[in-house]
Amino acid sequence: MSHTGHRPPPRSPLPVITGPAAHGRPEGDVPHGAEATWPRRTVELTSAQALRLLGEVSFGRIVFTQQALPAIRPVNHVLDRGRIVIRTHQDSDLFAQTRDHGDRGVVVAYQADAIDPLTHLGWSVVATGYCRPVTDPDALIRYQRLIRPWSDRMMECAVHIRPHLVTGIRLAEGGGHG
Repeated sequence: MSHTGHRPPPRSPLPVITGPAAHGRPEGDVPHGAEATWPRRTVELTSAQALRLLGEVSFGRIVFTQQALPAIRPVNHVLDRGRIVIRTHQDSDLFAQTRDHGDRGVVVAYQADAIDPLTHLGWSVVATGYCRPVTDPDALIRYQRLIRPWSDRMMECAVHIRPHLVTGIRLAEGGGHG
């Protein structure tokens, strides 16, 4: 004899979306007060504006090729005379590639942003260019003072990216134009 009355109801294979996500907003993002202005608009930044913003933060992500596939690493940086400088260790794949290519460098992309998780306002910048090792001993000492890595690993080397293409967007409150 079966007691079907004691079985839980069958589960739906598709989740039911409720709350902010049902209205096109990320789950957990309930706008209120000044945060309630929707939608957001995207404003294109000039290269100069994007580089200035990049210089205001110290954390980003470098994208390079590792075994013929894209690799992304979170890193600290400093902007020095238009170049993005990153400390690294001599055993890193990125440093090995830059060292092996010397003055030619390797193509990389660097991305940084500052986006408020509650309001979704902020900016994002991507710089693409050639990455080369820092070979000047005085510059290396200077960068070791300027860049404090978040990793506890010894970062005795540095690389710099000379951006050739810099793009950026600002996420602003809705309505109107740029």
